[in-house]
Amino acid sequence: MAKNKIALVTGGSRGLGRNMAINLAKKGIDVLLTYHSNKEEADHVVSTIQALGQHAAAFQFDAGNTKSFDQFIAQITDHLKEQTGQSNFDFLINNAGTALYAPFMDTTEEQFDAVYNIHYKGVFFLTQKALPFINDGGRIINISSGLARFAFPGSSAYGSMKGAVEVLTRYLAKELGPRGIAANVVAPGAIETDFGGGHVRDNKDTNAHIASVTALGRAGVPDDIGGVVAFLCTEEARWINGQRIEVSGGMNL
Repeated sequence: MAKNKIALVTGGSRGLGRNMAINLAKKGIDVLLTYHSNKEEADHVVSTIQALGQHAAAFQFDAGNTKSFDQFIAQITDHLKEQTGQSNFDFLINNAGTALYAPFMDTTEEQFDAVYNIHYKGVFFLTQKALPFINDGGRIINISSGLARFAFPGSSAYGSMKGAVEVLTRYLAKELGPRGIAANVVAPGAIETDFGGGHVRDNKDTNAHIASVTALGRAGVPDDIGGVVAFLCTEEARWINGQRIEVSGGMNL
């Protein structure tokens, strides 16, 4: 009997990451997910995935602290060895992130460094450290943002880091091709979650503005995103590589 494929989803305890993790499980994929501070939410996602008949486990992880990555990789590979007899997995979804809303002129070096460490440096080095344990033929999916394509005032640092991740993804696709590993970007538009303090979900003016500039006439919801990430981990998506897939309902076309 073929072993289940396994995905690692960073920031999988809430919002988009939670939706990705559950949609992966619905495709018959086992899921390791990370959380930053809310173990209770992460455990709830694990229970949901287990109820779907898939294996799941949650691990604490700070995406901005590269010094902790070796220990984190050791933790998940030990867990996998115990569960499956092997320390490898198939899919890495770099989703963990925080928001920063600050005008360019007011963005501090501390804010910039925090966004850089989580959204770019962390993605770069977690992927590098995970690669020896990603099976040949696996997939890497990096989560970007519509804000790398269009500009909303207040997102200069965040949008810039997402732009860097998009370029990095093309390099990953090129360099990892010999191992059959595909790398792609999923770039959500504005989504109603608690991200950034629920900015899109709870601010009526923001929500209405987003709906007005979106071809499909509303802000996005998590269910719009998770299935796309799960699809990219299926055999049907095997020939998609080095691509940026914006999932925004047609924002700012």
